[in-house]
Amino acid sequence: MTARPSAPAPGRLTVLGIPGHRRVTLFAAAVRAAGLPEPAVLPWPAVLRGTYRIEPGTVLRVDSPGEDEAVDTLLRGAALGAGYAPTRVEGTAAWYAGVTGALDGVARAVRQAPGARLLADPAETAVMFDKRRTHRLLAAAGVPVPPALDQAAGPVTGWDDLRERLAAAGLRRVFVKPAHGSSASGVLALEFGPRGRLLATTSAAWQDGELHNSLLVRRYTDERTVAAIVDRLAPDGLHVERWIPKSSQGGRSADLRVVVVAGRATHVVVRTSTGPMTNLHLGGARGDLGLLRAAAGPYWADLLETAERAAACFPGSPMAGVDVLPSAGWRRYLVGEVNAFGDLLPNATGLPGGPAEGLDTYGAQVAALLNQPGATL
Repeated sequence: MTARPSAPAPGRLTVLGIPGHRRVTLFAAAVRAAGLPEPAVLPWPAVLRGTYRIEPGTVLRVDSPGEDEAVDTLLRGAALGAGYAPTRVEGTAAWYAGVTGALDGVARAVRQAPGARLLADPAETAVMFDKRRTHRLLAAAGVPVPPALDQAAGPVTGWDDLRERLAAAGLRRVFVKPAHGSSASGVLALEFGPRGRLLATTSAAWQDGELHNSLLVRRYTDERTVAAIVDRLAPDGLHVERWIPKSSQGGRSADLRVVVVAGRATHVVVRTSTGPMTNLHLGGARGDLGLLRAAAGPYWADLLETAERAAACFPGSPMAGVDVLPSAGWRRYLVGEVNAFGDLLPNATGLPGGPAEGLDTYGAQVAALLNQPGATL
């Protein structure tokens, strides 16, 4: 690792992130609002290239390496070769190896800098970025999760293998997800109907023999097309789980992002869609939190407790974004995923009466950090 003066002065709160990205700027605004000095930024490219140094006393927060083409090129470019493009779906295994390896290096550098500390456990971040490992961890802890395809005998190798395993398990409606993916990239919602009918809903599309993300959600009924997508994604690893019928709001399917800070559910956002994926960039829309609370009624506490139980499986992570799937009728809640960087919820404020009332997700984390015993910033 080559030393450069790109890290902060001793004792300074620092963000490992993308300079200028809204995640970094929103967190910096929350830091300033708390009366603290402007945090320094340690750029992800410097970390991935090994051209950084952690100064003594640094308090380091890790933020997402996503949404930056230079970073993505460093992580996936070599794996995709001449066909690299930021819209490509493949290469998630290389991305995962690059991020987790870099975080391991950062953790070593922090341990070697006197008085420095890292605000989240890189080992837990690595689990959150593997949907298979997250599912196993939650299930073992008794957190309710959708049934998943058992891959104890080995990972899914492709379409033929997937079809055979689904038939043996009696699963006819499933989500097939890249194990290390995010933002619904490469996710397929599969439905097997009578007389061999097949419907796959996904944002993935073929362009000149390459698989790319698209803002247009497509529906494929041709098995050869679906098989080609699964075969292309399988080498990076797949997580397959039962498609759970969800509650609705305003005639649209709904799920929830619950941000848990320091063990408490602080923010809840309702996400609605006319299709299987609720991501805003794929046509999803924010729902009405008041209507959700009214619909959940006495089960509201169960919703929050479910998210908190999921976050408790990651005790070394001060924040987790938990995707909660409400079953029909808003009376039962399953955890779909846990996100290490699931706090980007612009304009969302803390739950009334909760520990983060009036604060955004970043303000809640700064307040929790200041409330730690012996906190010095």
